[in-house]
Amino acid sequence: MERDTILLVDDEKEIVELLEIYFRNEGYRLLKAFDGREALDLLRREKVDLIILDVMMPRMDGLEACMKIREERRMPIIMLSAKGGDLDKIGGLSIGADDYVAKPFNPLEVLARVKSQLRRYHVLGGELREKVAEGELVCDDLIVSPVNHEVTVQGRPVKLTPREFAIVELLARHPGQVFNVEQIYTRVWGEPPMDNGNTVMVHIRNIREKIEVDSRKPRYLHTVWGVGYKLDRMN
Repeated sequence: MERDTILLVDDEKEIVELLEIYFRNEGYRLLKAFDGREALDLLRREKVDLIILDVMMPRMDGLEACMKIREERRMPIIMLSAKGGDLDKIGGLSIGADDYVAKPFNPLEVLARVKSQLRRYHVLGGELREKVAEGELVCDDLIVSPVNHEVTVQGRPVKLTPREFAIVELLARHPGQVFNVEQIYTRVWGEPPMDNGNTVMVHIRNIREKIEVDSRKPRYLHTVWGVGYKLDRMN
């Protein structure tokens, strides 16, 4: 059985050496980098199943590296940071991280979170392959089932109203395509728009409250300022 590969990115070599012992004892293949740029270089050459990414690093910090990784990759990312406040946690999760561990930490806690994220990633990855074959719509780990009239985000069911679901389905059927408020209203409501777009914007805001970790920094449902809205397919 092929071993999972973990990319550990931290400029504190003592932390890297400590976690390396635990990961190797558990049978993981470990790659090491000491700043964001080095991590991105490794990702171009190596298959990686999970990334542990420190926030504060030279040359390129973990937040910038996380954003660049999420432009192309969808493996789990666990952030490490000496800042343990809620705002720092939300900041990391809103740009695409899957989990967050504050320093100082117990290596066994990090190991447990790694195992949990890898289980979810491998199970969800299998589910995604099956769902695509069944004709469901996939935008990263947001899945839209037109047949069952269901939406899940990271395996979590999301309850949407019929109008909200219709908007998400429309955007998911055309990933990356921008729809303005008039186009959305016409297609979803089936009639010419009767107001200045407030109805659509209210529905967009409600959808974001339900599917996003931080609705002010959306990961899935993006605004193209002055144009409209879109869903991006990342998988």
